[in-house]
Amino acid sequence: MNSIIETLPAFLQTAWEKHEFTDWTRVQKEVLPEAFEGRQLIVEAPTGSGKTLAYLLPALKDADPALKQTQVVIAVSTRELAMQVLQEVQAWSADSTLTSAAMIGGANVKRQQEKLKKKPAVIVGTPGRLMEHISSRKLKMHQVQSLILDEADQLFAPEHIESTENLMKSVQRDCRKMIVSATIPPRVEKLAAEKLDDPKIIRIEPDQAFLESMTHVYIEAPLREKGNMLLRLTAVEGFRGIVFSNDRFELEKLAGRQEGKKRAAAVLHAETSREDREKAIKSVRSGEVSVLLATDVASRGLDLPDLSFVVQMDTANDLKQYIHRAGRTARAGNTGTVVSIVTEGEKERLEQMTTSLHIPLQKGILKQGALVLEGKP
Repeated sequence: MNSIIETLPAFLQTAWEKHEFTDWTRVQKEVLPEAFEGRQLIVEAPTGSGKTLAYLLPALKDADPALKQTQVVIAVSTRELAMQVLQEVQAWSADSTLTSAAMIGGANVKRQQEKLKKKPAVIVGTPGRLMEHISSRKLKMHQVQSLILDEADQLFAPEHIESTENLMKSVQRDCRKMIVSATIPPRVEKLAAEKLDDPKIIRIEPDQAFLESMTHVYIEAPLREKGNMLLRLTAVEGFRGIVFSNDRFELEKLAGRQEGKKRAAAVLHAETSREDREKAIKSVRSGEVSVLLATDVASRGLDLPDLSFVVQMDTANDLKQYIHRAGRTARAGNTGTVVSIVTEGEKERLEQMTTSLHIPLQKGILKQGALVLEGKP
């Protein structure tokens, strides 16, 4: 695989050296050879496994700096993910003349049109806004060589599917298409496969070492006491984490209780405004806020470094959801703790999940302002 580095353009070799990478991840090892051959791919791989680089390298390798046209389009489901991916594009293309831009909903359309006049080689955007520019003929797709759909399970959800399908129709038949996500349910896989020409499906199972780099803990509490238990947990020294709940109204209540204890908390759910969402993410990244309360949909694509805790107020519905939540901590070689606050009935379901994932589950007790594992001093 390391021989691949020598085949890359000089600017990508330079970027590789700057990132100080020493080896490829599992998803990169499986995806890159196929993508370099131009194969159409459907890729399912866990959060934090290196999917972004797996699709960026082939796309940037084939882009021609001399061709002043859009050649790579990356569609994502949220504004935040778009900006994160754009940062990666810019980091890996820094030593080239390739230009890039974001086309996201909620931003000024005319300013985006001005950017499109400069014909950026790489565009990252949300499907609705991309289609808006395509329909107005401001964004030309005839020379797009690579179309990537990131977090595809969200792009094929009802609110995005029409724009996503039209986007896939807008490119030439020989355009390399890659559909990528942490989870690809059978419905999405079927829809995606119908839109691609003989795609290869690549599935990367969760890295056991990654899951084992976290401490998986449960704290038992009656349903009515869960909020109090969370207050005690977030008071633990060094707590910096994301708290998952399926109920946005419950999130707001929990945030109010945190603030009542003079602890800054931020909330993300489907109804959070763009301005409030940006403010929340910025406050967590800066360290101003140590408690982020979120639904699963709102957490999609978030890359928040150095989160020490993931907390489940509601038990995950399935193994993939548990892995997705857990993957918000222990990133970039760090360790982390996944805490599930469970009732007696939820505990049984949680134990079934962790047994299926082959990870040890330990009982936790909050004692004297610390999280103590039962049976340990």
